[in-house]
Amino acid sequence: MTVPLVVGIDGSEASLEAVDWAVDEAVRHDVPLHLVHAAATEDEARDLVAVASERAIRSSSAVKLSSEVLHGDATSVLVDQGRNAFALVLGSRGLGDLAGLLLGSVSLSVAAHADCPVVVVRGGAEHRAGRFASVVVGVEDGEGSGTAVQFAFREAHARGCGLVAVHAWSVPVGTPGPPGLSGYALQAMQRPPAQVLDDAVRGPAERYQDVPVSSEVVEGSARQALLAAAADADLLVVGARRRHGHVGLQLGLVNHAVLHHAPCPVVVVPQI
Repeated sequence: MTVPLVVGIDGSEASLEAVDWAVDEAVRHDVPLHLVHAAATEDEARDLVAVASERAIRSSSAVKLSSEVLHGDATSVLVDQGRNAFALVLGSRGLGDLAGLLLGSVSLSVAAHADCPVVVVRGGAEHRAGRFASVVVGVEDGEGSGTAVQFAFREAHARGCGLVAVHAWSVPVGTPGPPGLSGYALQAMQRPPAQVLDDAVRGPAERYQDVPVSSEVVEGSARQALLAAAADADLLVVGARRRHGHVGLQLGLVNHAVLHHAPCPVVVVPQI
């Protein structure tokens, strides 16, 4: 049985925009779309789900749609649904969030605890509608972004678009080395940044040979590099390491920054 793409809905405009995005994604990957609402009262929930379902069907009659109302805390309900999901899709803001917040508390909490990829649908219509024909993935040194890179290649393949792999690096203050060496040369004494990027994309690129890949090695802030690349992207993909000895993922400063500020939808992919 094909696992579904699950969308958390709460009646907010942001969650309805997430439904729109998820319809296209479900059709693109030929997976069922499952709408989920965590509710306290049944009557109100039924109307809310009906509105979201009608919107999904208007977007595409080809989508395989189902819906469900579950009782409980929204974060717990969605994280539980994510244990058997292609991905979880959420709006960037919920009905209960305070005006001025850049990201809803439920979306952030789910992104930090889900076992599957979590998509937070951000940005204007041009970014949500796939007009840039580009997927961006952040690559870090080590194994933390391996699953994210594979996810990004699969997305680019399904969309028939290009992939931009971004690796930002910097030499820590006080790093010892021979006098007169540039920052890049100091970093290359450990592992060349370009090699980090090449190693990360080599395997998936062999599998998805139809995906055009461009690589960007940036000296400086990973947050700034990813946000700049996302300005011309339909999707930004980042990885998240699992927390040792604790439940959930380790969402670092970069992940928080892109979840709050990216101009396009963001996917947080747990490391496997």
